[in-house]
Amino acid sequence: MSDSLVSPLGVPMPDGWQLRSIGELCVKIGSGATPKGGAAVYTAAGTNFIRSQNVFDHYFSSAGLAHIDDLAAEKLSGVAVRERDVLLNITGDGETIARCCVAPQWIIPARVNQHVMILRVSDALSPDYLQRYLSQPAMRVHMLNHNSGGSRRALTKAQVAGFKIAVPALKEQEYIAAALGALDEKITINGRIATTADHLSADIFRHATLTSSTHFTEHALSATAEFINGRAFTKDATGTGRMVVRIAEINNGPGSSTVYNDIDVPEKHLARPGDVLFSWSGSLMVTRWFRPEAIINQHIFKCVPKNSFPRWLVSQLVHRKIDEFRAIAASKATTMGHIQRKHLDEPVLVPTREVLSSLDARIAPLWERALLAERENLALAALRDTLLPQLMSGRLRVRDAEKIVEDHV
Repeated sequence: MSDSLVSPLGVPMPDGWQLRSIGELCVKIGSGATPKGGAAVYTAAGTNFIRSQNVFDHYFSSAGLAHIDDLAAEKLSGVAVRERDVLLNITGDGETIARCCVAPQWIIPARVNQHVMILRVSDALSPDYLQRYLSQPAMRVHMLNHNSGGSRRALTKAQVAGFKIAVPALKEQEYIAAALGALDEKITINGRIATTADHLSADIFRHATLTSSTHFTEHALSATAEFINGRAFTKDATGTGRMVVRIAEINNGPGSSTVYNDIDVPEKHLARPGDVLFSWSGSLMVTRWFRPEAIINQHIFKCVPKNSFPRWLVSQLVHRKIDEFRAIAASKATTMGHIQRKHLDEPVLVPTREVLSSLDARIAPLWERALLAERENLALAALRDTLLPQLMSGRLRVRDAEKIVEDHV
């Protein structure tokens, strides 16, 4: 390590590494704009229009991806995205700002709005290396210490161009990115496994309701499970202990605003991996909890099966009612739509024991495989986040990281 060369993150740099600004290493730095008219001009198809909600650390999310027509795209031709561009969120709250990912090939053609910056690297820099470097928690803090926003944080082009990063030789950059990329590839594969398993389960159940309708009978949804509402466990939270699951955590997982509390709570208010949770207010969703044991806050039901029904069945039944429940919530003349207990008494089609046994043999393994993939991804992400700053500082050599990664992928 060189005693005279220390990165802006306070880490001594290995011999041979350089300290260079992002501006020196990029051939393009720029953000876009929102077409006049905002969301009203979005189209059902056309050029992809990338917003901050699509950009996450290490991956691009297609959820809520917008589109613009040819005329609007032409006006934003200066911020046309190319495959392998690094996308950086430059405005937002504590959750969204400074998230970054590499643009995937399938997103092309695309443009970015004013909240997303394109960083197009020169031949001296690997885009994957840059993305990894910027996604370090310490680098995120470093960047946000220079933000120019008021209540809404913001990073300017000049600030981003001026940030300095520790840069090894290009070949080592690629080796570092590849070692970390193997973990992300496994995370992506696991995500597809979980999604595919859930879709297949839904298809199997739907097909059974259509082809074996005489073997299904109507029951109140509330007869299939006990819907236990959480409580206001965020009040006087200690900041340590178990996560308090709110709607935000169901939607996006833990973040900077997540509350932790070390209080004792009854078993019925605890979420453990495999439990079915149903947010009945605001963003109505039904999900399989796969994170460590947590405390369930108000506005969320823990769905505990009755009569020895499997959890996957309860999940399927609530999923089949969710659109109806969302419509009910949307009709409420309140700022936060919701359903009421009486709506849980509405009928659902439940298979007879004979058919249920047959379905369980097919769907239960899919449920468990999806849960396993989701839980494995937590471990893989934790390993990646542990290795990341070690590799980016040169404290951990690539060959050692590769041995660690090989044991997990």
